[in-house]
Amino acid sequence: MAASPLYAVIDLGSNSFHMLITRLLADSVQTVDKVKRKVRLASGLDNENVLSEEAIQRGLECLSFFTERLHDIPVANIKVVATATLRIAKNADDFLARAELILQRKVQLLSGIQEAETIYLGVAHTSNSEGKRLVLDIGGASTELVVGEEFNAKKVQSLNLGCVTFNQAHFSDGLLNQSNFHQAITAAKAMLAPEVESYKAIGWQSVLGGSGTMQALSEVLMARQKPAIITLSFLHQFQQELMSCHTIADIHVKGLAIERKPVIASGVAILIALFESFDIDQLQLSSGALREGLLYEMLPNMKNQMIRQRTIHSLAERFHIDQQHSLRIAVQMDLLFDLLADDWNLSRDNSYQLLMTACALHEIGLLLAYKYHQKHGAYILQHAEFPGFDQADRQLVVALVKNYKADIDVIALKEQAAVSYEKAVSLLVILRLSVLLCRRRHDDILPPFKVSINSNELRLNISTDWLNQHSLIKDELLQENDFLGVLGLKLTIC
Repeated sequence: MAASPLYAVIDLGSNSFHMLITRLLADSVQTVDKVKRKVRLASGLDNENVLSEEAIQRGLECLSFFTERLHDIPVANIKVVATATLRIAKNADDFLARAELILQRKVQLLSGIQEAETIYLGVAHTSNSEGKRLVLDIGGASTELVVGEEFNAKKVQSLNLGCVTFNQAHFSDGLLNQSNFHQAITAAKAMLAPEVESYKAIGWQSVLGGSGTMQALSEVLMARQKPAIITLSFLHQFQQELMSCHTIADIHVKGLAIERKPVIASGVAILIALFESFDIDQLQLSSGALREGLLYEMLPNMKNQMIRQRTIHSLAERFHIDQQHSLRIAVQMDLLFDLLADDWNLSRDNSYQLLMTACALHEIGLLLAYKYHQKHGAYILQHAEFPGFDQADRQLVVALVKNYKADIDVIALKEQAAVSYEKAVSLLVILRLSVLLCRRRHDDILPPFKVSINSNELRLNISTDWLNQHSLIKDELLQENDFLGVLGLKLTIC
């Protein structure tokens, strides 16, 4: 069977040049290759906004590397765009002409508004946030602000406010001190001030971002075994940590990539200004931004599919999950969820959707081997592309899949940040009971049963005759009491 065609997106950014190569697989996007080169084009701008020949050569050399990968990709499936620095540079036409000669294809210079709208589409195609969302993207020479809902951007702005240009303006001496940070934050707030009231008037329910600064901060948080949710208190704490390093050259922070160190201080300063100006409580990392926006708009019918369902279906297809059995368990889970909702204060919110996802994917590790398949499944879900689910969502799904039967890893439940530990326990118990009751992998109709909670005792009232006819299920329900003991729960069959 012929492989599906490849798609390529190249983004000539102010800080880095990126190339993303993908193909469609089971109605979802599979990344085939990613190439990133730190070109720091914006650092080549002089006071007259003329791009130096040295910076131009860095960019052209990078493109000569990229072009090698484009020969076997249909021209219609390739998109090349340039952003903020080349909008600013007076000699941008010279660079673009030489770039097009190397690439043998047209480079589209995006306006600030086009860039912001495309970034928003990348977030919309890969994130599952309800209601209006505020999307922030800090690039090397510009910052994009978008409020939108579903695939529609309602208010869009692009400001000449970037981590490379701000690094040159406010940290050119390489020092990490209160004075430099104060100047950078104050300057950023001044540029943001004209936009604040109009954005607040529209409002939003969630804040997402996908730029390099936010990715770097999320990686620092994860290195500290904390949820990848950026808060203002964390930003202030991180600013103090940077200042304790005294100079940019001496930054040593666990989880912070070496390549991000030169511009992390200016990026943090801009992000603090954004948080304080727009009264942002927290920000979650999005799975996509500019490149994903360009890519998904090339792909057919992507707006007609729900993001999470597309992801679940793709993984189920690729890993040959028994979808009929998954549906069987989901039906049982739905019944148990309703029976226990009042006692455990459960509602059909995001946690319910994540539990449904765990039902659909709990056997994903079976394709590798039955032995340790729960660990295999957890590893796959931890590292697979997971559009529609943020880092906290992923942690909970992984914890549920890892623990859907047999021994329970309590630490995994405590370390996830999507819900409280107590709710995670409730969701896991429902999943485990659903799996046990469907042990035969057959559509036998279960007899009517009741489930109730009395303190830490879970009481399952089910037909004795039916249990006697299903002795393996009966025995495993009795064993489940031992497993649930580590959660401080007792299961009684009556």
